[in-house]
Amino acid sequence: MSPILVRPVREQLEHDRIIRLLPARYRRRFEVGINPGLEQNAPVGAGPGAVYPDAVLYAGDKGRKVLAVAEVETVESVNHLEAMSQWASLSRLKVPFHLYVPASAIDVARRMATDYQVLLTELWSYDNVGDQVRFTLIQRASEPAMPLSTKAPAHARKAAAVTRPPSAAPRARVAARAPEAAPTRGAPARAKSNGRTPPKAAAKRAATRTAPVRKAAARKASLRKAQKRR
Repeated sequence: MSPILVRPVREQLEHDRIIRLLPARYRRRFEVGINPGLEQNAPVGAGPGAVYPDAVLYAGDKGRKVLAVAEVETVESVNHLEAMSQWASLSRLKVPFHLYVPASAIDVARRMATDYQVLLTELWSYDNVGDQVRFTLIQRASEPAMPLSTKAPAHARKAAAVTRPPSAAPRARVAARAPEAAPTRGAPARAKSNGRTPPKAAAKRAATRTAPVRKAAARKASLRKAQKRR
């Protein structure tokens, strides 16, 4: 529960009921600690700087590393003061931040998260359907990319340079500057093909086709001359 907010009794009961449903939602992937009401069962951090989100998602090993935090809001608690104080501080914990709001407050929650630069990993809505509570995933954001400034680690800049797609402009310039390959000595030059047969080749083909006809005609003519002589 946020120290800056005192909810009406009815909303506080609804708020704590939603928190107690979260362990069943995450039990396949995480161990879940919850802080309903004024309870402080699952801290993030130690000492005076420890914070107590509504739910803390731990790794299943012995180290119990904090993997994510979740906060549940009601209609009354989706406001500027809560977003500026509670949401903003939880989103700066360097772990994914999940926010649960009533279905009627989705647009307001989105706008406030944008106004106060709250990094939401997952935004969920909940709605009562009879005696059951229905949860709906509204948006899921990937981890923000690190800006490639001079302060970024060298390995991050190298990885980004490797994954950056090459530009097509340098290739086009190299292709434009490359000279045409010179023909090899002794090799016949290839004529440009434009779909038409060259005149010399066409004449040779025509002469080859008409040669037998000319020979036959010459033989007939010689036979006729021989008969006339007789």
